[in-house]
Amino acid sequence: MKKIMIIDGGPRKTFNTASMLQKFAEGASSVSNEIEVKTVRLYDLDYKGCMSCMACKVKGKASNVCKFRDALTPVLEEIAVADGLVLGSPNYFGEITAQMRAFLERLAFAWLSYNDYSITAPKRMPVVLVETMNGTPEYNNDHGYGSMEHCITQALGQPEKLIAYNTYQVKNYDHYELGGFSEEAKRRYREEHWQEDLQNAFEAGKRMAEAIVNP
Repeated sequence: MKKIMIIDGGPRKTFNTASMLQKFAEGASSVSNEIEVKTVRLYDLDYKGCMSCMACKVKGKASNVCKFRDALTPVLEEIAVADGLVLGSPNYFGEITAQMRAFLERLAFAWLSYNDYSITAPKRMPVVLVETMNGTPEYNNDHGYGSMEHCITQALGQPEKLIAYNTYQVKNYDHYELGGFSEEAKRRYREEHWQEDLQNAFEAGKRMAEAIVNP
């Protein structure tokens, strides 16, 4: 049985990022029942970023999977033997969430060798990076996955990127102090683009699953 791991770095269980990842999962599952698609919500886990314990660098016991034990440990171990990886996060202040950044520290630091500065994961696999943001394609301060994207590329391969722009921040703008935004304009953009964004996620799921089934 092949496995695709989906890591949801967003705080809301049913909003933009979660919806994109759900569509990705549906697309992947539509290809074959020989692929398990598992979604992990980082906000449901109690963990920290890299603890600088250096346990992954001990001579004779070095590992490219984080050795610090907490709720993230089984997730990192599953990713190490998975066949595909999807990372999803809303964009906060131009970057991924703190939870996603902490997760990526734990994922990627063990890949890094301080002997030759190579970056090596336990296994290369297809990767998709999903972002949802309030900014538009023309006006945004997106730094996304930042330096972590380089680590992902070096260790796992060139990722496919899916970005949903100008997403709703809330369901009812009348209830919040969000006067700087035109709810009407956001609604119009959403009506024109959101279903396409979801379909793009579905198709990306199909592509990853097909690449895994037919390498």
